[in-house]
Amino acid sequence: MRIKLLKIFIIGLILSGCVGVSSTGIFGTGVSVAIDPRSLGTQIDDSIMQKNLSTRILLIDKNYFLTVKTKVIDGRIFITGKVDDPEEKLKLTKLAWETQGVRSVKNDLKIKEEFNFNQSAKDLLITSQLRTALIFNDNIKATNYQIDTYKKKIYIYGIAITSDEKDLVIKEAKEILDVEDVIASILLVDNLRIQKN
Repeated sequence: MRIKLLKIFIIGLILSGCVGVSSTGIFGTGVSVAIDPRSLGTQIDDSIMQKNLSTRILLIDKNYFLTVKTKVIDGRIFITGKVDDPEEKLKLTKLAWETQGVRSVKNDLKIKEEFNFNQSAKDLLITSQLRTALIFNDNIKATNYQIDTYKKKIYIYGIAITSDEKDLVIKEAKEILDVEDVIASILLVDNLRIQKN
């Protein structure tokens, strides 16, 4: 019996060691725990806030699972996606502000329009091109950034180690063909409440 429990424990350790280097991070916050400059406590707090907010949003309407995305970095909430009308946008903003521990809310929700396959394909291509550019740039920690594109506008969320890295990420985004605007919500490590030691 003890040998069986020991085997399960060792397998659990091995598997949990693999999770920490994933691009979504062990707590699902969008950056790898191993290189995330936030303290572990802040990462956990952000993850709890994000899961809490996502659950409350889904309780309003299950369709939001596909249409609304949230991101929490250092207590700051970023909301993107599409909703049917302005009232929904206001309701989701209010819901975000009611989340315990929130420091700020940035709402980039758009009002839905008729689905346009060509536009969606272009947006996907823009996101892929920027993701690739960030991965191949040695001066950028690509796993620290989340990218969304809507109607040729790139939304970038993440944490930059230096202001030069932040400027480089924005520059890479602006150099992509067909991009109309870059909306960057990039925090600097120095601006985090609690940093990793």
